[in-house]
Amino acid sequence: MSALDPLEAVLGTRPVPGTPRPFTFPDVERGRLSGGLPVLFVNLPGRPLVTATLTLPMGAVDEPAAIGGATVLAARSLTEGTRRRDALALVEAAERLGASLRAEAGWDATLVGVEVPAERLAPALELLAEVVREPAFPPREVERLRDQRLNDLLQAKADPARRADEEYIATIYDPTSPYSRPAGGRRDTVAGIDAGVVGSSWGSWAGFERAALVIGGDLAGIDLPAILEPLLGDLAPAREELARPVPTDAGRLDRPIVRVVHRAGSVQSELRVGHRGLPRRTPDFHAVAVMSAILGGLFNSRLNMKLREEKGYTYGASAGFDLRRQAGPFTARAAVNTDATAPALADLVAELRRMRDVAPSDAELRAARDYLVGVFPLRFETPGPVVAAVTGLVTHELPDDELERYRPSIEAVTADAVLTAARAHLDLDRLGIVLVADADAVAADVEALGLGELEVIRDADVRSEE
Repeated sequence: MSALDPLEAVLGTRPVPGTPRPFTFPDVERGRLSGGLPVLFVNLPGRPLVTATLTLPMGAVDEPAAIGGATVLAARSLTEGTRRRDALALVEAAERLGASLRAEAGWDATLVGVEVPAERLAPALELLAEVVREPAFPPREVERLRDQRLNDLLQAKADPARRADEEYIATIYDPTSPYSRPAGGRRDTVAGIDAGVVGSSWGSWAGFERAALVIGGDLAGIDLPAILEPLLGDLAPAREELARPVPTDAGRLDRPIVRVVHRAGSVQSELRVGHRGLPRRTPDFHAVAVMSAILGGLFNSRLNMKLREEKGYTYGASAGFDLRRQAGPFTARAAVNTDATAPALADLVAELRRMRDVAPSDAELRAARDYLVGVFPLRFETPGPVVAAVTGLVTHELPDDELERYRPSIEAVTADAVLTAARAHLDLDRLGIVLVADADAVAADVEALGLGELEVIRDADVRSEE
């Protein structure tokens, strides 16, 4: 009798992963209003809470560097009042309907949406149309939101994780790339944003030429064209393809470099390792997804098993690609005790190298594929995530069957495909390595690793505003 038998007798047989259940992504129907605005419908019977999102595929990546942060601030300001109602009246109007209005901007798009019970969808869509067509950008509210962002930037200086993130993107991207700064802007640009800048920024591109409306929920018995035509029917796409400037996503490194942002007396070190990564429309997307899961996307990923389970350096280590319209960053990250900084960094880089050199085992491949396939349906239990996923198809100009093909495509990824993806997309010759740490305690040991030219930054507050 083995030593584990008594324990198993008490706890019973340990569960094993089951076979993923069948799942079919809901059908997406396309239509157009009379003016040409695309509308995508997803009928979800039994889901009476309807989500509607108007996507404008202009994001922080598209704004001029001099007004960095204006797009995010403009989106946040949309629900702070219209030409008909101030902020309080707008909130009250939404609350009377049991609706929630939201507006946000990211790197790739600005999204304005509403969530409401199906029986009150029509008046809720009226509010959405009012917000996007008649924004007021009240100066007092814009200034309040701007000041909140400035305070947030001050707080970021005391947060080693955020300081590591900001220094990291500034290290791996060329200064001319929007990706070298946070989407919400830096202090020097945000401080100059006012209602006039926000209004001009919004007006310069919010012509709805590439807009699309996505609606999901139980739509039975709802005459959506009759509701939408009076509200948005006159919005017309461009009659000719508009020249859309392509923002640069150029990296700045031609060799590995190590930067240590000095934080005197720090008992932990924040580690960021990586390089310019990939856009969402990469041909081997599914192989990259499986490879990323094996490397740093699962609890039993190679990074986590090495740095956490085997060495005990960290509570968690992860890695992955931030897939945007242009090539977003690939980042491996961990936080470790100061005395473990150099050995943890050495092991982290070694695991990146091993990912390129050693194909995944059958167990690793099966665990990654089963996780990605199994968790996929759980993302879509309510209309909101379904609408968000379809909105992503619009933003990245992906085919309507992309989501339906996801699970079989993941299941088809082989060990050779994972190894090929790792060798193609993990660039160890151009690694950017950033640590927020006590440089006096770790710099010598880190430099001895020979991972790249070492630079110690002792005035990070000034540097973060460059």
